[in-house]
Amino acid sequence: MTRPVRIGAFRVERLLGTGSFATVWLGYDPALRDRVAIKVLAENWSHDLRVRERFLDEARLLRRLDHDRLVRVHAVGELPDGRPYAVLAWADGGSLRDRLAGGPLPVGRALAVLDEIAAGVAVLHRHRVVHRDLTPGNVLFHGGPGGERVLIADLGLAKALASASGLTVRAGTPGYMAPEQEDPLAVVDTSADVFGLGRLGWRLLGTGGAAAGDRRPGGARLRAGVPPGVDAVLRTATAVRPADRYPDATAFRRALRRAVDGGPPVDRAGRIPHPRGFVPAVGLGVVLAVAGLAAGDAARPGAAGTVGRSGPLTVVLPAGWRAEGTGWAGQYGDDGELEPALVMSPDPRAWATDPTLPGAFVGLSAGTARRTGPVGFLTERPHADCAAAPVRRTRQGGVEWVVVAFTCPAGRPVIVEAAATGPAGLLYVQLVPPPGGGADFVDLVLAGVRAG
Repeated sequence: MTRPVRIGAFRVERLLGTGSFATVWLGYDPALRDRVAIKVLAENWSHDLRVRERFLDEARLLRRLDHDRLVRVHAVGELPDGRPYAVLAWADGGSLRDRLAGGPLPVGRALAVLDEIAAGVAVLHRHRVVHRDLTPGNVLFHGGPGGERVLIADLGLAKALASASGLTVRAGTPGYMAPEQEDPLAVVDTSADVFGLGRLGWRLLGTGGAAAGDRRPGGARLRAGVPPGVDAVLRTATAVRPADRYPDATAFRRALRRAVDGGPPVDRAGRIPHPRGFVPAVGLGVVLAVAGLAAGDAARPGAAGTVGRSGPLTVVLPAGWRAEGTGWAGQYGDDGELEPALVMSPDPRAWATDPTLPGAFVGLSAGTARRTGPVGFLTERPHADCAAAPVRRTRQGGVEWVVVAFTCPAGRPVIVEAAATGPAGLLYVQLVPPPGGGADFVDLVLAGVRAG
C-alpha cells in the first residue's frame, strides 16, 4: 500500500491500521499543530453506494453527537479519486485490543475500563442509537491533561432505533455479536449492545477458559479479585434472549457498579428490588472487605483524634466516627494479600446504603502507584451525573493531594475524590462530608491519613 503524502490539508505521517472497509492514517494538521486520524474508504468499496453512505453516516453521527466519550469528527472530505474520508481525533493511547495483546489488565483497571465503555455506549443509547459492533478494537484510549479517557469508536454499523429492525444487514463481530443480529428479520435494539458489553466484560475479567465465539461462556470463570456479584451481571448481560438482558447500557452500568461496590443486586431494568433503595457510595474498584474483622481493625466512636487502622494505613477520625476494614477488595499487593483500606463513618457498615450518612473510604495501593498517578487515578473514577468543581491541590499530612468535589442532583449531594502519592504508595480518599462540611473539613480528614 502506497502511503499518500497529503490528504486534503493534512500531511500524512504513517499508517495506523486497515480494516475491511477503510484505512486509517496518522496525519498532521498544520493549522492547529496537532495530529489527527484520517479514515479513508477502501478502494474496493468506493463504488458501492450503500457502503459509501454508511461510511458518511458514521461521520455525520459522530459529528452530531460530539461527545467526549466518543471519537470526535473534525471534518469530512473527498479524495481526487472520489473516495470519502473523515478527519477524526487521534486516540494516541491505542485500542483495547492492543492493550489485551500484552496480557490481562489488572482487575481494578479492567473494571474501570468496562465501566467507562458502558458510559460511552450509554451516550449512544440516550440518543436512541445502537452501536452493534462492540469489540476490543473499537474501544480506544486518549491521553490528556486530566489523564487517560476511554473512547467508543467505529460507528459504521450503528443504527438509529427507528431503522434497526426489519431486513437490517447482518452486522457484528463473532464472539461479541448478539445472537439476534444473525437474523435479518430480528429487532435489534439497545439490548444487543448490552450483550456486547457482557462479552467485553468476560474478555476483560475472565480467565480465558471459554472459546471466543461462545455466546454464554458457561465454563468461563472470573479472575481472582473480581467481586463475586460481577459474575451474575455478565451472565445476565449475555443472556441468549434479549428480554432476559439489561435493557440498555445505563442499566448494565448501574448493575455493574452495585456488584462491584458490594451493594444489593439489581433487576434487569437496573432497579434495586429493595424498599430502602441503594445509592452507591464509592466508585468502581473501591470495594471494602469487612468480613472477619480482626481486633484492632475497628475503632470505636469517640472524641476527635481517635485512630483507625488497616495494616500500615492509619486515619484520624472525626468526633463520633469509627472505622472498619481489613482490605481493598480487588487490589492485591506483591504478597498476594489485599492492600489496606477502611471505611470510616458514624456507621461504617451502613454508609454504602444510606445516602444520609457522611463518611469516607480510604485506601492505600503500592501497585496502583506504579501504574498511574493521582490525577490519572481520579480520572478513572468519574461521577457522570454530577458537576465537578475545579481541581484543587492541597498539602496535608506531608503529601500533595489532588482534590475534586462533585455536586450531584440525586443521592449524596456532595462527593469528594482525593488522591496523593505517598512513600508507601497511592493514597485514595472518597469522602461524603457532613452537611456544612466544606474544604476545611476535607483538608482536616486528609491531614489525618497516614501510611507506614
